[in-house]
Amino acid sequence: MNRLAQATSPYLLQHADNPVDWWPWCDEAFAEAKRRDVPVLISVGYAACHWCHVMAHESFEDAQVGALVNAGFVAIKVDREERPDVDAVYMTATQAMTGQGGWPMTVFATPDGTPFFCGTYFPKPNFVRLLESVGTAWREQREAVLRQGAAVVEAIGGAQAVGGPTAPLTAALLDAAAAQLATEYDETNGGFGGAPKFPPHMNLLFLLRHHQRTGSAESLEIVRHTAEAMARGGLHDQLAGGFARYSVDAHWTVPHFEKMLYDNALLLRVYTQLWRLTGDRLARRVARDTARFLADELHRPGDGFASALDADTDGVEGLTYAWTPAQLVEALGEEDGRWAADLFDVTETGTFESGTSVLRLARDVDDADPEIRARWRGVVGRLLAARDTRPQPARDDKVVAAWNGLAITALVEFLQVAAWYANPDDEDANLMDGVAIVADGALRDAAEHLATVHLVDGRLRRASRDRVVGEPAGVLEDYGCVAEAFCALHQLTGEGRWLELAGGLLDVALARFAAPDGGFYDTADDAERLIARPADPTDNATPSGRSAIVAALTAYAALTGETRYREVAEAALSTVAPIVGRHARFTGYAAGTGEALLSGPYEIAVVTDDPAGDPLVAAAHRHAPPGAVVVAGRPDQPGVPLLAARPWVDGRPTAYVCRGFVCQRPVTSVEELVAQLR
Repeated sequence: MNRLAQATSPYLLQHADNPVDWWPWCDEAFAEAKRRDVPVLISVGYAACHWCHVMAHESFEDAQVGALVNAGFVAIKVDREERPDVDAVYMTATQAMTGQGGWPMTVFATPDGTPFFCGTYFPKPNFVRLLESVGTAWREQREAVLRQGAAVVEAIGGAQAVGGPTAPLTAALLDAAAAQLATEYDETNGGFGGAPKFPPHMNLLFLLRHHQRTGSAESLEIVRHTAEAMARGGLHDQLAGGFARYSVDAHWTVPHFEKMLYDNALLLRVYTQLWRLTGDRLARRVARDTARFLADELHRPGDGFASALDADTDGVEGLTYAWTPAQLVEALGEEDGRWAADLFDVTETGTFESGTSVLRLARDVDDADPEIRARWRGVVGRLLAARDTRPQPARDDKVVAAWNGLAITALVEFLQVAAWYANPDDEDANLMDGVAIVADGALRDAAEHLATVHLVDGRLRRASRDRVVGEPAGVLEDYGCVAEAFCALHQLTGEGRWLELAGGLLDVALARFAAPDGGFYDTADDAERLIARPADPTDNATPSGRSAIVAALTAYAALTGETRYREVAEAALSTVAPIVGRHARFTGYAAGTGEALLSGPYEIAVVTDDPAGDPLVAAAHRHAPPGAVVVAGRPDQPGVPLLAARPWVDGRPTAYVCRGFVCQRPVTSVEELVAQLR
């Protein structure tokens, strides 16, 4: 009896018809294993995972494998995106046993959940032999199996422990982190490390803030070069916008084609801030197109943002996206087809599989002559129309709280920059205006969804689907990312409601997730007990829960003037500081918040009747130092602390600038405001 048919997770639903008698993660599954005296098979993956699909097709859809699993095990299927706490614990076990991790993750455990054998993807013949061997070991070598499990649990406990060394996150440590990133920087291809190469969005955000604080030209160039290399490569969808999960090579040519919400949200922030600081035309275009991708492809009206687009189409990776020269000619005609092949580096030999190529931008278009840009835009539109007739990748429409928070924050930043940049004479002005309109609607939809669907009795739930919230409780990253998003939305709208909601989430985090050393656990003190309580301080594909909550605490303290939240943020950062100087690539989000705290962060209030169009507001966003908060509106608006007791000066719009709760004199001109922000 397969029990996944009622799941809210698309990944679990993909396995609802398997011959394997899957259980969802629940106490009843472990009780059944204890009753039968059999091991537990825990299979962890996610809907857009290519190798998860491969293992499912080879093994979990196979009747022989199903019979073996059902006879000798209780099988539990877990969506890592819905249960990041379960994933974190067993991934630590997998890494401890094998030295590496990944998905699909395959864990064999005792009926109390203690893992004793872990791995990732297994081809069917290997998996069949493994099932037989584990079953034999469980029956005939039980004591050895239990000793192995005890050793793994001890290793997990050490890896997930809190209470390590602490230190203030100083300017010297942040300088050391930037210097370390510079030594690991790939000067030829951009980014860090070799293949596979992941977009280092959080490190780039840190380096942008580091450049703002220190004036480091090297930090800015690392960001500029990496951003350009990613945008020109196959990692970036040259037709519809958005970025794939990673590049299988070191030079961004061939991607792993899944598109994740969190990557695109964080990359939108990178390109938006690079555009803001430099005026770079490529960064502007990529920010606009990434915002459009989020709003058009991942947002559902009246709902939140979906989690991902699949890597596969009809079981074939890249089927939707790859081209041959002949296909370009078929879509565009002979002359434009040859021109597009040169522009996008599509050759007869190909850069991908079976002579196909992934489109990458081999020529500059952003600074080209107007006629070249016009031709390029026309070609892109026609190719996209042709591509839309192909089979399309599936969408994982599960709404994850933390990732929606990241998307809301990114879109708010994009709208703030787009507003001050507005130029009616720009050839793309209408397109930028249209993207801004749909982005604004999408982020407000998502915020309402989080506030009304995911927030249940004052506590966050992790995921929902079709406006039905799932049972799994929110983890620390959910509270941090959503609270930071609500702080951003408060600044965009001037509405006190969002700040109040952010404060409520942060108070829950302080009450339920705090650790004795000043750090945080990833799960609440009243959450389901696992074999270890996860507390990972490092940033990986997304900000760690600790980094996310620190960023939210910092913004909230600046917006409210309540210093205790800043003090908690500084204490939590002190638990990460010893890692920052040694492992900068895994602490980017924390380091970026450290830059904000060193900067102030600045608190900027603009008293005005025209928050959307006042030049003072535009100047505040244009010149904001790292992590600054900006609120605009009439004085003494309810629920808006930064506007309290802030009168007009001489009846004119007035800017108030404070730093670390110390305020400068109010000013009424753009020039005076800019001078205070330098």
